Amino acid sequence: MNRSPETLLAAVGRGDRVAFAELYRATAPKLMGIALRILTRRELAEEALQETYVRAWQKASQFDPALGSAVAWLAAICRNQAIDIRRRQAERIAGLSDALAEDRADAADTDGIMALAGSQGALKACLEQLPESRRQLVVRAYLEGLTREELAAVYRMPVNTVKTNLRRSLIELRRCLDGPPG
Repeated sequence: MNRSPETLLAAVGRGDRVAFAELYRATAPKLMGIALRILTRRELAEEALQETYVRAWQKASQFDPALGSAVAWLAAICRNQAIDIRRRQAERIAGLSDALAEDRADAADTDGIMALAGSQGALKACLEQLPESRRQLVVRAYLEGLTREELAAVYRMPVNTVKTNLRRSLIELRRCLDGPPG
C-alpha cells in the first residue's frame, strides 16, 4: 500500500517504525540529491541524509501539513543539515589555514591562506604532494581534530616527532599554496 508522505510522517510521529522505513524509501533519493548539490562529496551527503532522518524521527510529531508538504519539510531539514556540515568543513579548513599562517616564517598576512589557496581544490592538490604518512598526520590533526598526543598514540611515534612532521608539512603546504616566487 502506497501511503502519502504526509500520512507516513504522521505515523512516524506516533513511533511507527514501518512507516519510517517506508518514508525513507519514498524520500531518500530526492533528499540525497539535495545534500549532494550542497556538499558534492558523497560521504558528507550521506551524513547529512542520516542526520535528516534522525531529526525527522525526533520531530515528526511537530510536522503540520497545513504549513506545507512532508517532502518540503524533509527537504528543509536536509538542506539545513547539509549547510551545517558544510560550515563545519569550512571551519576545519579555516583551522588548517590558521595553523599554516602561524607557521609561516614571514607571516605578514596571517588571514589570507584561503585567499592564496583560491579554493579547497588548491589545498587538496598541495596535500597530495606530501608523503602519505605526513599527509595523514595533517588531515587527522587539522580536519579530524586529533591532538599531537593522540596522533603519537595512533601512529606509535614520539610526540616530538609528530610535532616536527606536522611543522614540516605545514611549511611545505604554505610554500605550495604561495606558489612559485616571483
